[in-house]
Amino acid sequence: MPAMFDVVMRTAVPWRGQWARSMGAACAPQTIPTSGRLDHARMVSAILLAMAARPHTVAAVIDHGVSPFELGVACEVFGLDRSELVDPWYRFLICTAASPVRTKSSGGLTIDTPHRLDALAEADTIVVPMWNVDVAASDELLAALRAADARGARLVSFCSGAFLLAQAGLLDGRRATTHWMYADRLIERFPAVDVDPDVLYVVDGRVLTSAGTAAAIDLCLHVVRADHGAEVANAVARRMVVPPHRDGGQAQFISAPVPAPTTIHDPFHTTLDWALEHLDEPLTVEVLARRAATSPRTFARRFVAVTGTTPLQWLLRQRVLLAQRLLETTDEAVERVATQCGFGTAAGLRVHFQRQVGTSPMAYRRTFRQARAS
Repeated sequence: MPAMFDVVMRTAVPWRGQWARSMGAACAPQTIPTSGRLDHARMVSAILLAMAARPHTVAAVIDHGVSPFELGVACEVFGLDRSELVDPWYRFLICTAASPVRTKSSGGLTIDTPHRLDALAEADTIVVPMWNVDVAASDELLAALRAADARGARLVSFCSGAFLLAQAGLLDGRRATTHWMYADRLIERFPAVDVDPDVLYVVDGRVLTSAGTAAAIDLCLHVVRADHGAEVANAVARRMVVPPHRDGGQAQFISAPVPAPTTIHDPFHTTLDWALEHLDEPLTVEVLARRAATSPRTFARRFVAVTGTTPLQWLLRQRVLLAQRLLETTDEAVERVATQCGFGTAAGLRVHFQRQVGTSPMAYRRTFRQARAS
């Protein structure tokens, strides 16, 4: 097999099997000639274009007792056709060992789906909406999850869904979270897991875990942001009428998980809105406290109580989000983006961007330009 083709295929492990199926047996990797007569660059371009055109498959795996809300979050974010934002949008499947499935709802709600566990082999991302913590998963399901992890699929759990990933051994040595009600049980039953019970969600490589209920929305929007950029994630959030971003490190216990709409009688939230419009300016706790007509200590204490994070971390996150949007939607130089976002210099932007997004500003811009061009 040509070296360049091999590199592409190893880089695209999660898509390899379905790419081969979608292109047909005549184009499957094992039948590509090695005579050297093909133009390698053209071949790789064709492969990448075919992969880009194939929708990313998200499969939710459920069992009896699944939470309708948490499954609904996955359906809302990944299952609704939003091809006007990104074409193609996600392909969404609901998989189970047997159908219909009885939900946790006391109203007798059941879910019928044609997809069984073998459909998980098609998934690029597998979502576990929740799992009964007292139920042992079948060998077939655990094997399917381990196979997905081995081929490089992304694994996402909401609430007690972390228990299923832990049963499969996929959280061993990883940092993870779950609903605060289940944190102690997860720690006790799976000591190899580094459980953080205080955060909304945790991203540890390709394995993502979240706390309960509304935190599932935050994690799903994070996935969309990672796949399609801040602008698309914000558009989905607007459709769902939810805040566009709550950082994963935000605490589960906060006084007002979703900030109330700003009013003229609410100087605290008015100050946050003002800060979002002045991210290019030097913003300190003292500056913000003055606008909120309170002392810096009182402002900082209320800030943590309302948002679950510190003013500094909140400002850094908002500035990085603004940088993402500018890199996606404008041709501004990185130095100019840094100034507009309040980082001052390109070096300052690079440090915080790398820390939060995991890549450089220029690499981020190239990725989303190439994705849109494809």
